[in-house]
Amino acid sequence: MSEIAIEASGLTRYYGSKPIVRQIDFAVPRGSVTGLLGLNGTGKTTTIRILVGLLAPTRGRSAVLGIDSQQLSPSDRARIGFAVEGHFLYNWMSVAACERFQSGTFPRWDSRLFRDTIDRFGISLDTKVSQLSRGQRAGVSLALTLSSLPELLILDDPALGLDPVNRRALNETILEFVQSGDRTALLSSHLLDDVERIADRILIMVNGRIAVDCPLESLVDRVSCCTVELDDDTTKLGQIPRLIHARRVGKRCVLTLVDFDSQTQDALQRIGGENLSRNPAAFDEAAIAYLSRSRGSESFFTPSQP
Repeated sequence: MSEIAIEASGLTRYYGSKPIVRQIDFAVPRGSVTGLLGLNGTGKTTTIRILVGLLAPTRGRSAVLGIDSQQLSPSDRARIGFAVEGHFLYNWMSVAACERFQSGTFPRWDSRLFRDTIDRFGISLDTKVSQLSRGQRAGVSLALTLSSLPELLILDDPALGLDPVNRRALNETILEFVQSGDRTALLSSHLLDDVERIADRILIMVNGRIAVDCPLESLVDRVSCCTVELDDDTTKLGQIPRLIHARRVGKRCVLTLVDFDSQTQDALQRIGGENLSRNPAAFDEAAIAYLSRSRGSESFFTPSQP
């Protein structure tokens, strides 16, 4: 059994003349929960659709569970649980009917897991889909996805619009899914606190490229925030090595940097940075810095090995 659950190599996708996904490479280790972050339109959903074989790449290749994404058979797809934003369900069905409809497609259906999952979201089997709240629809969608007992779970923004109680239920269910160590989850989300709570690896996409690919702890350990007094000449910021993002707050400038060292310190002194204060970056600060930066699409972060 391969130690890699998802792999992308040189993956590229154009729509017309516009590149949406640009020459990306990454690997998701088996048994991990990986958070995929990126602004709207940066290529996350396109990447996921290529991974599960719903979209062909313009160039490059990807594989899931050791199988080329473009060659997935029905039995291969039964090993992958895929839930999309919106949680599509037939409104005229009851929750029980949704299970009957779905279970006939999968040979390893776990009815007990389905019931345990909907119980966690406070849903009864006889409730009509049309009567479900958005959070309950997410719960039914997740229960349908997990009850096929997939080896790989791919979720595209599953918590969008959910209240705190249902978000917690969703997060706990994902963590229980991977606790055996041989199951893997890839979670695309804009909710940084949820990602921080459940993910052990992070992928950050910026302008269609992978800017960060590392364990979550590594991101937090290597990124720091500095507050300095600088004049209005922002061209000087280009002299600071490994700068991720800079923003002004009043008369002071907040810099987010990776691998701060004596070279960084010397550069700040040369450009006139005064009254320097430096602190470790929280996860959300580090992630937002990468998502916000406008210095180009190339990464200043050297990805570490899985």
